[in-house]
Amino acid sequence: MQHAIPYMQLRGGSSKGLYFCASDLPTDPVLRDKVLIAAIGADKSQIDGLGGADPLTSKVAIVGLSDAPDADIDYLFAQVVVGGDRVDTTPNCGNILAGVAPFAIEAGLMEPTGDSTTVRINMLNSGSQCELVVQTPNGKVEYQGDACIDGVPGSAAPIACNYLNIAGSACGSLLPTGSRIDIVDGIEISCIDNGMPVVMLRAEDMGISGYESPAELNANEALKSKLQSIRLQIGPKMNLGDVESAAVPKMCMISPPLSDGICHTRTFIPYKCHSAIGVLGAVSAATAAIIPGTVAEGIATVPAGPRKTLSVEHPSGEFSINLHVDEQADPPQVLKAGLLRTARLLSRGELYVPEHIFITE
Repeated sequence: MQHAIPYMQLRGGSSKGLYFCASDLPTDPVLRDKVLIAAIGADKSQIDGLGGADPLTSKVAIVGLSDAPDADIDYLFAQVVVGGDRVDTTPNCGNILAGVAPFAIEAGLMEPTGDSTTVRINMLNSGSQCELVVQTPNGKVEYQGDACIDGVPGSAAPIACNYLNIAGSACGSLLPTGSRIDIVDGIEISCIDNGMPVVMLRAEDMGISGYESPAELNANEALKSKLQSIRLQIGPKMNLGDVESAAVPKMCMISPPLSDGICHTRTFIPYKCHSAIGVLGAVSAATAAIIPGTVAEGIATVPAGPRKTLSVEHPSGEFSINLHVDEQADPPQVLKAGLLRTARLLSRGELYVPEHIFITE
């Protein structure tokens, strides 16, 4: 016997995931996570689920109407850990977030309001908010357009994402350890949480150039061991507790830009090198660059003025972020982070999980 659950699959930004209405999933978190593991797949190949055996394609959005007075939609992100037989709801995901507004409209949770529709999202993982502006001509979500983002082939309709009040969303403060520089295993690091907990390191301090391919870095066992040692030691100091089995903090190694960016990056999430960079990871990286005294100082060149457009380079291209900054604060505070994403509905219908999952006795 199998249990049918309505779902949609969307590409959100440079990720892909399953989207569910919260009302279609169990309210008990333990049972809910069992269902999500069955839906995505438990083993490393995820052959018995709809996941793609990659962290970028093993993601879930749980969406429902919000009771918050300043939000329309509640969004809970869940990462089904590849081969880990578990679900992590600690981090957020800005790529999957880009698909939340289209999903909410497609699922009938929201009505289009004209040629464009603004959806105010309450991000349950972090308790912060984001405004999404999606194109809705003729009362339907428009997926075709001319907007291009690196890491995704072709072009699509733009989705504007404006993040509000995301500093310290997971760790409680912008600088979770209270310092701009920490030293772990003799390596200088900067810990930042502006929407995503990130540990910033200089690539040269880790014995690499920072321009290697993700495949080359994934094969570098000595590097991964160093990164993991630093990560396990700094996690508790970032108010994240034991992070051995968690998806955060992300480890971001930076080097001088190759083109017009502020820096070049290689990010591990947490044990595998990302083929690009996550949305909120890029926001945290850009935030580190505007704070004097972090490891980015001397690498990143940041334009003056309270409104800045910063390009973060990554293996697949670059990620441009618009920051509205209070430069009088110490450290400088990001008042709003705006960026461009795209999304596309890939499939919808019912997926099936074994009925025995729902048997608790």
